[in-house]
Amino acid sequence: MSDRNVRVRFAPSPTGPLHIGGVRTALYNYLFARQHNGKFIFRIEDTDSQRFVQGAEEYNIESFKWLNIHFDEGVTYGGEYGPYRQSERREIYKKYVQVLLDNQKAYIAFDTPQELEAKRTEITNFQYDASTRLAMRNSLTLSKEEVDTLITSGRQYVVRFKVEPNEDVHVKDLIRGDVVINSSVLDDKVLFKSADELPTYHLANIVDDHLMEITHVIRGEEWLPSAPLHVLLYRAFGWEDTMPAFAHLPLLLKPEGNGKLSKRDGDRLGFPVFPLQWKDPKTGDISSGYRESGYLPEAVNNFLALLGWNPGNDQEIMSMDEMIQLFDLARCSKSGAKFDYKKGIWFNHQYIQQKPNEEIAEMFLPILKEKGIDAPFDKVVAVVAFTKERVNFVYELWDAAGFFFVAPQSYDEKTVKKRWKEDSAVQMAELADVLNSITDFSAAEQERVVMSWIADKGYHTGNIMNAFRLALVGEGKGPHMFDISNVLGKEETLTRLQRAIEVLK
Repeated sequence: MSDRNVRVRFAPSPTGPLHIGGVRTALYNYLFARQHNGKFIFRIEDTDSQRFVQGAEEYNIESFKWLNIHFDEGVTYGGEYGPYRQSERREIYKKYVQVLLDNQKAYIAFDTPQELEAKRTEITNFQYDASTRLAMRNSLTLSKEEVDTLITSGRQYVVRFKVEPNEDVHVKDLIRGDVVINSSVLDDKVLFKSADELPTYHLANIVDDHLMEITHVIRGEEWLPSAPLHVLLYRAFGWEDTMPAFAHLPLLLKPEGNGKLSKRDGDRLGFPVFPLQWKDPKTGDISSGYRESGYLPEAVNNFLALLGWNPGNDQEIMSMDEMIQLFDLARCSKSGAKFDYKKGIWFNHQYIQQKPNEEIAEMFLPILKEKGIDAPFDKVVAVVAFTKERVNFVYELWDAAGFFFVAPQSYDEKTVKKRWKEDSAVQMAELADVLNSITDFSAAEQERVVMSWIADKGYHTGNIMNAFRLALVGEGKGPHMFDISNVLGKEETLTRLQRAIEVLK
Protein backbone atom coordinates (compact mmCIF):
# COMPACT_ATOMS: atom_id res chain seq x y z
CA MET A 1 0.00 0.00 0.00
CA SER A 2 1.29 3.45 -0.91
CA ASP A 3 2.09 5.99 1.81
CA ARG A 4 -0.34 8.35 0.10
CA ASN A 5 -3.90 8.59 1.35
CA VAL A 6 -6.07 6.26 -0.72
CA ARG A 7 -8.11 8.03 -3.41
CA VAL A 8 -10.14 6.03 -5.92
CA ARG A 9 -12.66 7.11 -8.52
CA PHE A 10 -15.60 5.90 -10.52
CA ALA A 11 -15.80 7.71 -13.83
CA PRO A 12 -18.73 6.71 -16.08
CA SER A 13 -19.49 8.20 -19.48
CA PRO A 14 -23.00 9.68 -19.87
CA THR A 15 -23.70 7.57 -22.93
CA GLY A 16 -26.64 5.59 -21.56
CA PRO A 17 -27.84 3.80 -18.42
CA LEU A 18 -25.35 2.45 -15.93
CA HIS A 19 -24.74 -1.26 -16.58
CA ILE A 20 -24.75 -3.62 -13.60
CA GLY A 21 -21.07 -4.35 -14.33
CA GLY A 22 -20.35 -0.67 -13.76
CA VAL A 23 -22.23 -0.85 -10.47
CA ARG A 24 -19.98 -3.69 -9.35
CA THR A 25 -16.86 -1.68 -10.31
CA ALA A 26 -18.14 1.30 -8.30
CA LEU A 27 -18.95 -0.98 -5.36
CA TYR A 28 -15.44 -2.45 -5.30
CA ASN A 29 -13.95 1.05 -5.39
CA TYR A 30 -16.25 2.09 -2.55
CA LEU A 31 -15.34 -0.95 -0.40
CA PHE A 32 -11.63 -0.36 -1.02
CA ALA A 33 -11.85 3.34 -0.17
CA ARG A 34 -13.82 2.78 3.02
CA GLN A 35 -11.55 -0.04 4.18
CA HIS A 36 -8.50 2.23 3.89
CA ASN A 37 -10.23 5.36 5.22
CA GLY A 38 -9.75 6.88 1.78
CA LYS A 39 -11.78 9.06 -0.56
CA PHE A 40 -14.17 7.93 -3.30
CA ILE A 41 -14.53 10.37 -6.21
CA PHE A 42 -17.34 10.60 -8.78
CA ARG A 43 -16.10 11.89 -12.12
CA ILE A 44 -18.01 12.23 -15.40
CA GLU A 45 -16.01 11.35 -18.51
CA ASP A 46 -18.02 13.17 -21.15
CA THR A 47 -15.33 13.85 -23.75
CA ASP A 48 -17.16 11.80 -26.40
CA SER A 49 -19.65 14.50 -27.31
CA GLN A 50 -21.12 12.43 -30.17
CA ARG A 51 -22.40 9.73 -27.81
CA PHE A 52 -23.84 11.95 -25.08
CA VAL A 53 -27.28 10.80 -23.88
CA GLN A 54 -29.64 13.18 -22.11
CA GLY A 55 -30.39 12.14 -18.53
CA ALA A 56 -27.60 9.57 -18.22
CA GLU A 57 -25.60 11.57 -15.68
CA GLU A 58 -28.64 12.11 -13.44
CA TYR A 59 -29.47 8.41 -13.79
CA ASN A 60 -26.01 7.49 -12.45
CA ILE A 61 -26.36 9.77 -9.45
CA GLU A 62 -29.84 8.46 -8.58
CA SER A 63 -28.65 4.85 -8.95
CA PHE A 64 -25.90 5.26 -6.38
CA LYS A 65 -28.20 7.06 -3.97
CA TRP A 66 -30.59 4.11 -4.14
CA LEU A 67 -27.73 1.65 -3.66
CA ASN A 68 -26.36 3.61 -0.67
CA ILE A 69 -22.95 3.84 -2.33
CA HIS A 70 -21.71 7.23 -1.18
CA PHE A 71 -19.14 9.50 -2.82
CA ASP A 72 -16.87 11.88 -0.93
CA GLU A 73 -16.35 14.35 -3.75
CA GLY A 74 -17.10 14.84 -7.42
CA VAL A 75 -19.91 15.94 -9.70
CA THR A 76 -22.76 17.31 -7.50
CA TYR A 77 -20.69 16.50 -4.38
CA GLY A 78 -18.04 19.22 -4.74
CA GLY A 79 -14.44 19.03 -3.62
CA GLU A 80 -11.05 20.69 -3.98
CA TYR A 81 -10.01 18.97 -7.22
CA GLY A 82 -12.82 20.12 -9.52
CA PRO A 83 -14.29 20.57 -11.92
CA TYR A 84 -15.13 16.86 -11.99
CA ARG A 85 -16.91 16.89 -15.34
CA GLN A 86 -14.35 16.50 -18.13
CA SER A 87 -16.16 18.76 -20.59
CA GLU A 88 -15.48 21.59 -18.11
CA ARG A 89 -11.72 20.90 -18.09
CA ARG A 90 -10.86 21.70 -21.75
CA GLU A 91 -8.22 24.31 -20.99
CA ILE A 92 -6.47 21.97 -18.55
CA TYR A 93 -6.16 19.24 -21.19
CA LYS A 94 -4.93 21.65 -23.89
CA LYS A 95 -2.07 22.62 -21.61
CA TYR A 96 -0.97 19.00 -21.22
CA VAL A 97 -1.39 18.26 -24.92
CA GLN A 98 1.06 21.10 -25.54
CA VAL A 99 3.49 19.63 -22.99
CA LEU A 100 3.58 16.36 -24.97
CA LEU A 101 3.98 18.19 -28.29
CA ASP A 102 6.78 20.39 -26.93
CA ASN A 103 8.63 17.32 -25.62
CA GLN A 104 8.11 15.47 -28.92
CA LYS A 105 6.09 12.77 -27.15
CA ALA A 106 3.15 13.46 -29.44
CA TYR A 107 2.54 14.84 -32.94
CA ILE A 108 -0.21 16.47 -34.99
CA ALA A 109 -1.88 14.36 -37.70
CA PHE A 110 -4.06 15.72 -40.54
CA ASP A 111 -5.11 12.43 -42.17
CA THR A 112 -8.74 12.51 -43.26
CA PRO A 113 -11.10 9.61 -42.58
CA GLN A 114 -10.97 8.82 -46.31
CA GLU A 115 -7.14 8.69 -46.30
CA LEU A 116 -7.14 6.43 -43.28
CA GLU A 117 -9.69 4.12 -44.89
CA ALA A 118 -7.56 3.97 -48.04
CA LYS A 119 -4.57 2.89 -45.95
CA ARG A 120 -6.64 0.17 -44.29
CA THR A 121 -7.60 -1.10 -47.72
CA GLU A 122 -4.00 -0.94 -48.93
CA ILE A 123 -2.38 -2.51 -45.82
CA THR A 124 -3.86 -5.58 -44.11
CA ASN A 125 -4.32 -4.97 -40.36
CA PHE A 126 -3.17 -1.38 -40.80
CA GLN A 127 -2.11 0.31 -37.57
CA TYR A 128 -1.03 3.94 -37.18
CA ASP A 129 2.32 3.36 -35.48
CA ALA A 130 6.11 3.61 -35.85
CA SER A 131 6.04 1.43 -38.97
CA THR A 132 3.45 3.54 -40.82
CA ARG A 133 3.46 7.07 -39.34
CA LEU A 134 6.16 8.37 -41.69
CA ALA A 135 3.97 7.54 -44.69
CA MET A 136 1.07 9.63 -43.34
CA ARG A 137 0.18 13.35 -43.26
CA ASN A 138 1.44 14.56 -39.90
CA SER A 139 3.89 16.92 -38.24
CA LEU A 140 6.59 14.25 -38.47
CA THR A 141 6.44 14.28 -42.29
CA LEU A 142 5.40 17.91 -42.93
CA SER A 143 7.48 21.04 -42.33
CA LYS A 144 6.60 23.40 -39.48
CA GLU A 145 5.41 25.95 -42.04
CA GLU A 146 3.06 23.41 -43.65
CA VAL A 147 1.70 22.41 -40.27
CA ASP A 148 1.13 26.03 -39.22
CA THR A 149 -0.56 26.84 -42.53
CA LEU A 150 -2.93 23.88 -42.26
CA ILE A 151 -3.89 24.79 -38.70
CA THR A 152 -4.35 28.48 -39.56
CA SER A 153 -6.57 27.55 -42.52
CA GLY A 154 -8.87 25.68 -40.15
CA ARG A 155 -7.91 22.17 -41.22
CA GLN A 156 -9.12 19.66 -38.63
CA TYR A 157 -6.46 17.58 -36.95
CA VAL A 158 -5.80 15.17 -34.12
CA VAL A 159 -2.88 14.85 -31.74
CA ARG A 160 -1.44 11.32 -31.58
CA PHE A 161 0.79 9.85 -28.90
CA LYS A 162 4.16 8.78 -30.24
CA VAL A 163 4.67 5.19 -29.11
CA GLU A 164 8.29 4.04 -29.37
CA PRO A 165 8.43 0.49 -30.78
CA ASN A 166 9.74 -2.76 -29.32
CA GLU A 167 9.69 -1.90 -25.65
CA ASP A 168 8.30 -4.23 -23.00
CA VAL A 169 5.77 -2.26 -20.97
CA HIS A 170 5.10 -3.62 -17.48
CA VAL A 171 1.70 -3.07 -15.89
CA LYS A 172 1.75 -3.96 -12.19
CA ASP A 173 -1.77 -5.23 -11.56
CA LEU A 174 -3.00 -5.97 -8.03
CA ILE A 175 -5.17 -8.82 -9.34
CA ARG A 176 -3.22 -10.18 -12.31
CA GLY A 177 0.36 -9.57 -11.23
CA ASP A 178 2.95 -8.25 -13.69
CA VAL A 179 1.31 -7.88 -17.12
CA VAL A 180 3.86 -7.36 -19.90
CA ILE A 181 2.94 -6.05 -23.35
CA ASN A 182 5.36 -5.09 -26.11
CA SER A 183 4.84 -1.53 -27.31
CA SER A 184 4.97 -2.62 -30.96
CA VAL A 185 1.41 -3.94 -30.68
CA LEU A 186 0.17 -0.50 -29.58
CA ASP A 187 -0.95 2.12 -32.08
CA ASP A 188 -0.31 5.85 -31.83
CA LYS A 189 -3.56 6.60 -30.04
CA VAL A 190 -5.43 9.83 -30.66
CA LEU A 191 -5.20 12.03 -27.56
CA PHE A 192 -6.96 15.20 -28.72
CA LYS A 193 -9.35 16.23 -31.51
CA SER A 194 -9.47 19.77 -32.87
CA ALA A 195 -13.05 19.22 -34.11
CA ASP A 196 -14.53 19.59 -30.61
CA GLU A 197 -11.38 20.70 -28.78
CA LEU A 198 -11.75 17.77 -26.41
CA PRO A 199 -9.30 15.06 -25.43
CA THR A 200 -9.99 11.38 -25.85
CA TYR A 201 -10.49 9.08 -22.90
CA HIS A 202 -6.80 8.16 -22.76
CA LEU A 203 -5.39 11.64 -22.19
CA ALA A 204 -8.22 12.98 -20.03
CA ASN A 205 -8.11 9.87 -17.86
CA ILE A 206 -4.38 10.16 -17.16
CA VAL A 207 -4.36 13.92 -16.57
CA ASP A 208 -7.38 13.75 -14.25
CA ASP A 209 -6.07 10.79 -12.28
CA HIS A 210 -2.78 12.61 -11.78
CA LEU A 211 -4.24 16.01 -10.85
CA MET A 212 -6.90 14.45 -8.61
CA GLU A 213 -4.16 12.39 -6.89
CA ILE A 214 -5.81 9.04 -7.61
CA THR A 215 -3.80 6.28 -5.91
CA HIS A 216 -5.59 3.18 -7.25
CA VAL A 217 -7.42 2.61 -10.53
CA ILE A 218 -9.90 -0.24 -10.03
CA ARG A 219 -11.79 -0.87 -13.26
CA GLY A 220 -13.16 -3.57 -15.53
CA GLU A 221 -11.03 -6.06 -17.41
CA GLU A 222 -12.09 -4.46 -20.71
CA TRP A 223 -9.73 -1.56 -19.92
CA LEU A 224 -6.68 -3.82 -19.48
CA PRO A 225 -5.52 -3.32 -23.12
CA SER A 226 -5.39 0.44 -22.42
CA ALA A 227 -3.18 0.05 -19.36
CA PRO A 228 0.21 -0.13 -21.18
CA LEU A 229 -0.59 3.09 -23.05
CA HIS A 230 -1.49 4.74 -19.75
CA VAL A 231 1.80 3.60 -18.23
CA LEU A 232 3.63 5.13 -21.20
CA LEU A 233 1.70 8.39 -20.83
CA TYR A 234 2.62 8.62 -17.15
CA ARG A 235 6.24 8.21 -18.16
CA ALA A 236 5.95 10.78 -20.95
CA PHE A 237 4.76 13.36 -18.43
CA GLY A 238 7.42 12.34 -15.90
CA TRP A 239 4.81 11.20 -13.39
CA GLU A 240 6.09 7.68 -12.70
CA ASP A 241 6.37 8.34 -8.96
CA THR A 242 2.66 9.13 -8.66
CA MET A 243 1.37 6.47 -11.03
CA PRO A 244 -1.65 4.76 -9.44
CA ALA A 245 -1.75 1.04 -8.77
CA PHE A 246 -3.95 -0.81 -11.28
CA ALA A 247 -6.52 -3.52 -10.60
CA HIS A 248 -8.51 -4.93 -13.52
CA LEU A 249 -11.64 -6.74 -12.39
CA PRO A 250 -12.92 -9.93 -14.06
CA LEU A 251 -15.70 -9.64 -16.61
CA LEU A 252 -19.30 -10.42 -15.75
CA LEU A 253 -20.22 -13.31 -18.02
CA LYS A 254 -23.52 -14.54 -19.44
CA PRO A 255 -25.52 -16.80 -17.09
CA GLU A 256 -25.26 -19.54 -19.71
CA GLY A 257 -22.89 -20.02 -22.63
CA ASN A 258 -19.86 -17.87 -23.26
CA GLY A 259 -19.25 -14.16 -23.56
CA LYS A 260 -19.81 -10.92 -21.71
CA LEU A 261 -23.12 -10.23 -19.98
CA SER A 262 -25.39 -8.06 -22.14
CA LYS A 263 -28.81 -6.46 -21.98
CA ARG A 264 -30.03 -9.12 -24.43
CA ASP A 265 -29.29 -11.81 -21.82
CA GLY A 266 -31.48 -9.99 -19.33
CA ASP A 267 -34.28 -9.52 -21.85
CA ARG A 268 -34.11 -13.19 -22.83
CA LEU A 269 -33.98 -14.64 -19.33
CA GLY A 270 -36.08 -12.04 -17.54
CA PHE A 271 -33.69 -10.20 -15.22
CA PRO A 272 -32.53 -6.55 -15.15
CA VAL A 273 -29.03 -5.45 -16.15
CA PHE A 274 -29.52 -1.84 -14.98
CA PRO A 275 -29.90 -0.63 -11.37
CA LEU A 276 -32.94 1.53 -12.14
CA GLN A 277 -35.55 1.44 -14.88
CA TRP A 278 -34.33 3.32 -17.96
CA LYS A 279 -36.36 4.99 -20.67
CA ASP A 280 -34.39 5.60 -23.86
CA PRO A 281 -34.85 9.31 -24.70
CA LYS A 282 -34.63 8.60 -28.44
CA THR A 283 -36.71 5.44 -28.89
CA GLY A 284 -38.89 5.58 -25.78
CA ASP A 285 -37.97 1.93 -25.07
CA ILE A 286 -38.11 1.03 -21.39
CA SER A 287 -35.55 -1.31 -19.79
CA SER A 288 -36.22 -2.88 -16.40
CA GLY A 289 -34.23 -1.95 -13.31
CA TYR A 290 -33.40 -3.75 -10.09
CA ARG A 291 -35.22 -1.15 -8.00
CA GLU A 292 -38.46 -1.35 -9.97
CA SER A 293 -38.22 -5.16 -10.15
CA GLY A 294 -38.48 -5.33 -6.37
CA TYR A 295 -34.87 -5.90 -5.34
CA LEU A 296 -33.57 -4.46 -2.09
CA PRO A 297 -30.39 -2.38 -2.52
CA GLU A 298 -28.59 -4.33 0.22
CA ALA A 299 -29.31 -7.58 -1.64
CA VAL A 300 -28.01 -6.17 -4.93
CA ASN A 301 -24.78 -4.98 -3.30
CA ASN A 302 -24.21 -8.30 -1.54
CA PHE A 303 -24.95 -10.26 -4.72
CA LEU A 304 -22.61 -8.13 -6.87
CA ALA A 305 -19.80 -8.14 -4.31
CA LEU A 306 -19.47 -11.92 -4.60
CA LEU A 307 -19.32 -11.89 -8.41
CA GLY A 308 -15.55 -12.03 -8.80
CA TRP A 309 -14.48 -11.73 -5.15
CA ASN A 310 -14.68 -14.05 -2.17
CA PRO A 311 -14.22 -13.06 1.49
CA GLY A 312 -11.99 -16.05 2.28
CA ASN A 313 -14.69 -17.88 4.24
CA ASP A 314 -18.08 -19.46 3.55
CA GLN A 315 -20.06 -16.37 4.52
CA GLU A 316 -22.53 -15.23 1.88
CA ILE A 317 -24.83 -12.77 3.63
CA MET A 318 -22.78 -9.68 4.52
CA SER A 319 -23.72 -6.17 5.55
CA MET A 320 -21.91 -3.29 3.89
CA ASP A 321 -19.74 -2.87 7.00
CA GLU A 322 -18.78 -6.56 6.89
CA MET A 323 -17.90 -6.34 3.20
CA ILE A 324 -15.76 -3.26 3.86
CA GLN A 325 -13.91 -5.11 6.61
CA LEU A 326 -13.32 -8.26 4.53
CA PHE A 327 -12.71 -6.80 1.07
CA ASP A 328 -9.33 -7.65 -0.46
CA LEU A 329 -8.36 -7.13 -4.10
CA ALA A 330 -5.99 -10.10 -3.80
CA ARG A 331 -9.09 -12.29 -3.43
CA CYS A 332 -10.57 -11.11 -6.70
CA SER A 333 -10.67 -13.70 -9.44
CA LYS A 334 -8.68 -13.33 -12.66
CA SER A 335 -11.29 -15.24 -14.65
CA GLY A 336 -14.78 -14.00 -15.49
CA ALA A 337 -17.72 -14.43 -13.12
CA LYS A 338 -20.93 -16.08 -14.33
CA PHE A 339 -23.88 -13.81 -13.68
CA ASP A 340 -26.10 -16.20 -11.73
CA TYR A 341 -29.27 -14.07 -11.66
CA LYS A 342 -31.11 -16.80 -9.73
CA LYS A 343 -28.60 -16.30 -6.92
CA GLY A 344 -29.55 -12.62 -7.00
CA ILE A 345 -33.16 -13.64 -6.34
CA TRP A 346 -31.97 -15.86 -3.48
CA PHE A 347 -30.13 -12.92 -1.92
CA ASN A 348 -33.26 -10.80 -2.14
CA HIS A 349 -35.25 -13.52 -0.36
CA GLN A 350 -32.65 -13.68 2.41
CA TYR A 351 -32.70 -9.93 2.97
CA ILE A 352 -36.51 -9.86 3.10
CA GLN A 353 -36.37 -12.50 5.86
CA GLN A 354 -33.79 -10.48 7.79
CA LYS A 355 -35.67 -7.18 7.72
CA PRO A 356 -38.09 -6.31 10.55
CA ASN A 357 -41.71 -7.08 9.70
CA GLU A 358 -42.59 -3.42 10.20
CA GLU A 359 -40.12 -2.37 7.49
CA ILE A 360 -41.46 -4.91 4.99
CA ALA A 361 -45.02 -3.85 5.91
CA GLU A 362 -44.14 -0.24 5.01
CA MET A 363 -43.00 -1.46 1.58
CA PHE A 364 -46.18 -3.52 1.21
CA LEU A 365 -48.53 -0.60 1.99
CA PRO A 366 -48.28 1.09 -1.45
CA ILE A 367 -49.15 -2.25 -3.10
CA LEU A 368 -52.21 -2.60 -0.87
CA LYS A 369 -53.20 0.98 -1.66
CA GLU A 370 -53.06 0.18 -5.39
CA LYS A 371 -55.45 -2.69 -4.72
CA GLY A 372 -57.83 -0.36 -2.89
CA ILE A 373 -57.02 -1.82 0.53
CA ASP A 374 -56.83 0.41 3.59
CA ALA A 375 -55.87 -1.97 6.39
CA PRO A 376 -54.66 -1.21 9.94
CA PHE A 377 -50.86 -1.20 10.05
CA ASP A 378 -50.71 -3.80 12.83
CA LYS A 379 -52.71 -6.19 10.64
CA VAL A 380 -50.31 -5.64 7.72
CA VAL A 381 -47.37 -6.33 10.04
CA ALA A 382 -49.00 -9.56 11.24
CA VAL A 383 -49.69 -10.69 7.66
CA VAL A 384 -46.07 -9.98 6.69
CA ALA A 385 -44.83 -12.01 9.67
CA PHE A 386 -46.81 -15.06 8.52
CA THR A 387 -46.07 -14.86 4.79
CA LYS A 388 -42.74 -13.18 4.06
CA GLU A 389 -40.83 -16.47 4.20
CA ARG A 390 -42.80 -17.55 1.11
CA VAL A 391 -41.74 -14.65 -1.14
CA ASN A 392 -38.62 -13.46 -2.96
CA PHE A 393 -39.96 -9.94 -3.58
CA VAL A 394 -42.25 -7.66 -1.58
CA TYR A 395 -44.71 -7.39 -4.49
CA GLU A 396 -45.23 -11.18 -4.27
CA LEU A 397 -46.84 -10.68 -0.88
CA TRP A 398 -50.13 -9.83 -2.59
CA ASP A 399 -50.32 -13.25 -4.27
CA ALA A 400 -49.20 -14.94 -1.07
CA ALA A 401 -51.40 -12.96 1.32
CA GLY A 402 -54.10 -11.11 -0.60
CA PHE A 403 -56.75 -13.38 0.93
CA PHE A 404 -56.11 -11.75 4.32
CA PHE A 405 -57.58 -8.55 2.90
CA VAL A 406 -60.12 -9.75 0.31
CA ALA A 407 -62.46 -12.71 0.85
CA PRO A 408 -62.33 -15.38 -1.89
CA GLN A 409 -64.84 -14.73 -4.66
CA SER A 410 -64.39 -18.22 -6.05
CA TYR A 411 -62.85 -21.52 -4.97
CA ASP A 412 -60.07 -23.34 -6.75
CA GLU A 413 -61.66 -26.26 -8.62
CA LYS A 414 -58.84 -28.74 -8.08
CA THR A 415 -58.75 -27.98 -4.36
CA VAL A 416 -62.53 -28.27 -4.09
CA LYS A 417 -62.49 -31.65 -5.81
CA LYS A 418 -59.73 -32.90 -3.51
CA ARG A 419 -60.52 -31.20 -0.19
CA TRP A 420 -64.29 -30.52 0.00
CA LYS A 421 -65.83 -33.84 1.03
CA GLU A 422 -69.45 -34.99 1.08
CA ASP A 423 -69.84 -34.05 4.72
CA SER A 424 -67.67 -30.90 4.65
CA ALA A 425 -70.62 -28.48 4.60
CA VAL A 426 -72.12 -30.04 7.75
CA GLN A 427 -68.74 -30.15 9.48
CA MET A 428 -67.96 -26.51 8.59
CA ALA A 429 -71.35 -25.45 10.02
CA GLU A 430 -70.44 -27.24 13.24
CA LEU A 431 -66.98 -25.63 13.19
CA ALA A 432 -68.60 -22.22 12.80
CA ASP A 433 -70.63 -22.85 15.96
CA VAL A 434 -67.51 -23.94 17.83
CA LEU A 435 -65.57 -20.86 16.75
CA ASN A 436 -68.48 -18.57 17.58
CA SER A 437 -68.48 -19.89 21.15
CA ILE A 438 -64.82 -18.94 21.73
CA THR A 439 -64.36 -15.73 23.70
CA ASP A 440 -60.54 -15.59 23.43
CA PHE A 441 -59.98 -15.72 19.64
CA SER A 442 -56.20 -16.02 19.86
CA ALA A 443 -54.59 -18.60 17.59
CA ALA A 444 -53.55 -20.76 20.56
CA GLU A 445 -57.02 -20.81 22.15
CA GLN A 446 -58.74 -21.50 18.83
CA GLU A 447 -56.39 -24.42 18.22
CA ARG A 448 -56.99 -25.88 21.70
CA VAL A 449 -60.79 -25.70 21.42
CA VAL A 450 -61.06 -26.85 17.80
CA MET A 451 -58.65 -29.77 18.21
CA SER A 452 -60.58 -30.89 21.30
CA TRP A 453 -63.83 -30.71 19.31
CA ILE A 454 -62.31 -32.74 16.43
CA ALA A 455 -61.13 -35.41 18.88
CA ASP A 456 -64.49 -35.56 20.65
CA LYS A 457 -66.35 -35.96 17.36
CA GLY A 458 -63.86 -38.47 15.98
CA TYR A 459 -63.40 -36.40 12.82
CA HIS A 460 -60.36 -36.66 10.54
CA THR A 461 -58.14 -33.65 11.38
CA GLY A 462 -56.85 -33.29 7.79
CA ASN A 463 -60.33 -33.24 6.31
CA ILE A 464 -61.52 -30.54 8.73
CA MET A 465 -58.46 -28.33 8.36
CA ASN A 466 -58.31 -28.64 4.55
CA ALA A 467 -61.97 -27.68 4.18
CA PHE A 468 -61.46 -24.83 6.71
CA ARG A 469 -58.50 -23.52 4.65
CA LEU A 470 -60.49 -23.73 1.41
CA ALA A 471 -63.35 -21.76 2.99
CA LEU A 472 -61.14 -18.96 4.29
CA VAL A 473 -58.50 -18.77 1.53
CA GLY A 474 -60.25 -20.09 -1.57
CA GLU A 475 -57.42 -22.53 -2.31
CA GLY A 476 -54.96 -24.79 -0.54
CA LYS A 477 -52.28 -22.27 0.44
CA GLY A 478 -51.30 -19.99 3.29
CA PRO A 479 -49.72 -20.17 6.74
CA HIS A 480 -50.99 -22.01 9.83
CA MET A 481 -54.81 -22.03 9.78
CA PHE A 482 -55.37 -20.55 13.22
CA ASP A 483 -52.95 -17.73 12.42
CA ILE A 484 -55.14 -16.95 9.41
CA SER A 485 -58.40 -17.01 11.38
CA ASN A 486 -56.82 -15.01 14.20
CA VAL A 487 -55.75 -12.21 11.80
CA LEU A 488 -59.14 -12.27 10.02
CA GLY A 489 -61.00 -12.07 13.34
CA LYS A 490 -64.08 -13.98 14.45
CA GLU A 491 -66.66 -12.08 12.40
CA GLU A 492 -64.82 -12.35 9.08
CA THR A 493 -63.91 -16.01 9.72
CA LEU A 494 -67.56 -16.92 10.34
CA THR A 495 -68.71 -14.93 7.28
CA ARG A 496 -66.28 -16.78 5.04
CA LEU A 497 -67.26 -20.16 6.48
CA GLN A 498 -70.94 -19.43 5.87
CA ARG A 499 -70.34 -18.35 2.29
CA ALA A 500 -68.31 -21.49 1.50
CA ILE A 501 -71.10 -23.64 2.92
CA GLU A 502 -73.65 -21.87 0.71
CA VAL A 503 -71.56 -21.90 -2.49
CA LEU A 504 -69.94 -25.34 -2.23
CA LYS A 505 -72.81 -27.15 -0.42
